[in-house]
Amino acid sequence: MQEFIHFTTLADLLRFFGSGPHQHPLVAVLDFSQVEQPPQQSVKLSADFYSIMFKTYPSNHIRYGRKPIDFQDGCLISMGPNQVIEMDIPEEMSDDLGDWGLYVHPDLIRGTSLHTRMQDFHFFSYEVSESLHLSEKEKSILLGCLGTIQAELQENIDGHSQPILIAAIELFLQYCDRFYGRQFITRQTSHHGVVVQIDKILSTYFKQTAIRETGLPTVKYLAEAVHLSPSYLSDLLKKETGKNAQDHIHYHLIEEAKTILLSTENRWARSPIRWALSIRNTSINSSNKKQDGLRWNSEI
Repeated sequence: MQEFIHFTTLADLLRFFGSGPHQHPLVAVLDFSQVEQPPQQSVKLSADFYSIMFKTYPSNHIRYGRKPIDFQDGCLISMGPNQVIEMDIPEEMSDDLGDWGLYVHPDLIRGTSLHTRMQDFHFFSYEVSESLHLSEKEKSILLGCLGTIQAELQENIDGHSQPILIAAIELFLQYCDRFYGRQFITRQTSHHGVVVQIDKILSTYFKQTAIRETGLPTVKYLAEAVHLSPSYLSDLLKKETGKNAQDHIHYHLIEEAKTILLSTENRWARSPIRWALSIRNTSINSSNKKQDGLRWNSEI
């Protein structure tokens, strides 16, 4: 049976990889080229902290769920607390992999503005298959940020340590967010195909599905249909169309409602139609209640 290991503290993680003592209980930078005890068997790992890793193992793979990811070219992986990642046995190791990991415990940023901003960094909930491919320039920028963090970790902990570390970590994450934005642009052609797929899926759903029995489609349903994570899909659609996945669902819902309501002669028949379309249960606000000349009435 495959071993499952959960890291509660950064010390647990560093001990697992055979790394030396760490300088801070809530932040760690790990140089994988210096790891003395790489995993000798396939293992599943999770942790109570944020993990950002750049991996270039030449022949071992990492899996998230059931999807194998080959890191021969190197990718940046971002994981939130309690996400699970699977590491295969490395068949070969290089002496100059240039791999590294940045690990941040939530307690470091709790109560700070960065803690509030973490929900804006959607890449922590992306699938590993949606990881960030870095250019050499981007790698250099992130390594510079890591250097700043490492330098501060070498200092004695004092009253300035936390704000300096948090500022450096936030800058690092902002660069990651920028580079993901670049990746969305460079993959625009393939992403356009996803937008077309989503529109077809929603059109078919509202025309063929008995919504009274099944309810509205969810973002998770759409994401699974195009083999993406919900967060990545929403960000992709936002970049391509200006609307996230939930907005697309609402748009198709309203269009279908207009078609049905405007084609119904008996106004009293509209009440069950409205119920069947789950209008009452959607988060359509008052600004959406009038579109293209269709006005919702409380009597409908």
